[in-house]
Amino acid sequence: MTTSAETVPGYVAGKWTIDQVHSDVSFSVRHLGVAKVRGRFDAFEGSIVTAENPLESSVTATIETTSVNSNNGMRDDHIRNEDFLDVGNHPTMTFVSTALRAESAAVYQVDGDLTLRGVTKPVTLELELNGFGTGFDGSPVAGFTATTTISRGDFGVTGGAAGAAVGDKITIILEIEAKQA
Repeated sequence: MTTSAETVPGYVAGKWTIDQVHSDVSFSVRHLGVAKVRGRFDAFEGSIVTAENPLESSVTATIETTSVNSNNGMRDDHIRNEDFLDVGNHPTMTFVSTALRAESAAVYQVDGDLTLRGVTKPVTLELELNGFGTGFDGSPVAGFTATTTISRGDFGVTGGAAGAAVGDKITIILEIEAKQA
């Protein structure tokens, strides 16, 4: 499907910065094969360019792995160690888009490179364009929801002895509000 700015209701071309206060970067993973454990990253930043042709838009983001928060301090410390995120050697993970494909005027596939623990792999985010609006200060805002599922093993995240209890597939959920720069 091809798309243009005219086919996206309220579309605004421009440069945007992710509003950390009104955004959420979270994840879920199976534990013991029966339940999902959820967590989030409290520190992240990114920029989005919505191009005149929406399919030429791009995104870059950096997430501080040290900011992982699963509401359990002991688990968070374990996630930060070398069994999982190894934050001492890899304090951030990054995403850089490489292509954008349209499914409809509001749903896209964002291809990009995710770097985690020093390993870069291609991933695809399913992106829902939530819309464009006006913030309380009168400046333009935009909203996006994106999800992907990655294999932790692809990025060298073994989990150590606890790895057998933690699923390989990790779902990443991004709820993003961005302000025009």
